[in-house]
Amino acid sequence: MRYYNNSINDRADGHDEELERIMQRKMNELSLRTNRNDHVQGNQSTTSTPIILTDHNFNEMVSKYPLLIVDFWAPWCGPCRMVSPVIAELSKELTGKAVFGKLNVDENPMISSTFGIQSIPTIAIFKNGKAVDGIIGAASKSQIMSKLSTHISNTSSSDVNSSRSGIY
Repeated sequence: MRYYNNSINDRADGHDEELERIMQRKMNELSLRTNRNDHVQGNQSTTSTPIILTDHNFNEMVSKYPLLIVDFWAPWCGPCRMVSPVIAELSKELTGKAVFGKLNVDENPMISSTFGIQSIPTIAIFKNGKAVDGIIGAASKSQIMSKLSTHISNTSSSDVNSSRSGIY
């Protein structure tokens, strides 16, 4: 029989990591189901919840939506957890004007590295396939909305809901 002094701590650490993986997988599944159920206006799809972005779908989503707001985050990040409900709320309020996405930097290191994300949360604003603005660190709803307002006023809702070809 083996005996480990820190066996409880070892199990707790392992369980924490496993719980995080399960929570992330469930969040991805929920997001996929929610995105499939998004309402459709004519041929133009809108989303009222943040879409899950990955290294694999990032370029497609950035080129698909003329105004995409990306929350770069990680599950262990306290400030990221504070910003997450604000992003969800803004996503609902700005449906048809902007599309919001979330990218877990731990699970998607390629995109995080490409954009030089060194601090999280980072909110990046992509307009017509290019990163045009952003916020580093936790920000209030009013601070985020203030930053977004100039970009939203310059983008019509039909632009946000239509698909474009090409990648930045």
